[in-house]
Amino acid sequence: SILAAGAGALATPALNLAYGQGAYPNKPVRIVVPYPAGGQTDGLGRVFGDFLTRHLGQTFVVENKAGGGGVIGVTEVKRAAPDGYNILCTISSSLIQNRLTVKDLPYDPEKDFIYLSRVAGAGGPVVAAAKTGATNLKEFIAYAKKVDKLNWGSYGIGSTPHVLIETLAKQYGLKVEVIQYRGEAPMWADVAAGTLDGASGSYAAGAPIVQSGRGKLIAVAGDRLKPYPDMPTLKEQGAVGESLDTRAFTAFAVPAGTPDEIVKKLSESLVLAGNDSKVKTVLENYLLNPPENFEATNAGFKRDTKIMLDVLTSLGVKPA
Repeated sequence: SILAAGAGALATPALNLAYGQGAYPNKPVRIVVPYPAGGQTDGLGRVFGDFLTRHLGQTFVVENKAGGGGVIGVTEVKRAAPDGYNILCTISSSLIQNRLTVKDLPYDPEKDFIYLSRVAGAGGPVVAAAKTGATNLKEFIAYAKKVDKLNWGSYGIGSTPHVLIETLAKQYGLKVEVIQYRGEAPMWADVAAGTLDGASGSYAAGAPIVQSGRGKLIAVAGDRLKPYPDMPTLKEQGAVGESLDTRAFTAFAVPAGTPDEIVKKLSESLVLAGNDSKVKTVLENYLLNPPENFEATNAGFKRDTKIMLDVLTSLGVKPA
């Protein structure tokens, strides 16, 4: 039996290289987050990494590789060994929008990665500045038609708030100037100051503006928000467009070529994390849905990619 086991090991060198000595994982695993520490993506990477550490018995460490709208970190994982010890935790814009906004993108989101699981937002607030007097979408559209040009906040060409206002402008015939910011914080600050007429984004970042009265929640992009169950969604208020059905998401992925056994173990572990109390607390704070399984993740990624690329192409989005 010893000789037979030895012969079997020699017959599968690729498997030996993938797993090393013993079952996966047998050494620390890094989770690369292509954005700075302290943000939502970083928070998700750390809380899921903490669960994986407890669940799989090896340390999962977050490394922040920020820059280039996610390009630097995503590219690093693409070039990493496909052995399960390099996991990508990134947002949808780096995987979808970057295809049209970044010239000579150094990675192919569909060919270079295997997607393990993703976490999508339940819904995001659509907020009008207090000066508009609007309390719903109809009143905001009426305000927009009275002013010469609507000033709207966004945090990147092709981002969710950018596509949202362009979709509304097309439907309602609005004149809009989209102001691009480097992040949500300065964008929401200008909504509060009245420099912008409105904006949309994540619940975590936008809620303080609504709670302080410096902005008015007029609709929800996506599903209704638990803290504001009586506020209808954009679609419920008459807005139309396939892009309104998509959600910004955070995805976990590994380099293409990672062994199926490792992919299965990681994917199932990430889904299981959705039952962990620490993970649940973070998801609830950000108003995020539970992690999706392998099949739902890949089907949703394919669907959302087509919808968003079609919309962005129709808007003429190109590299800056």
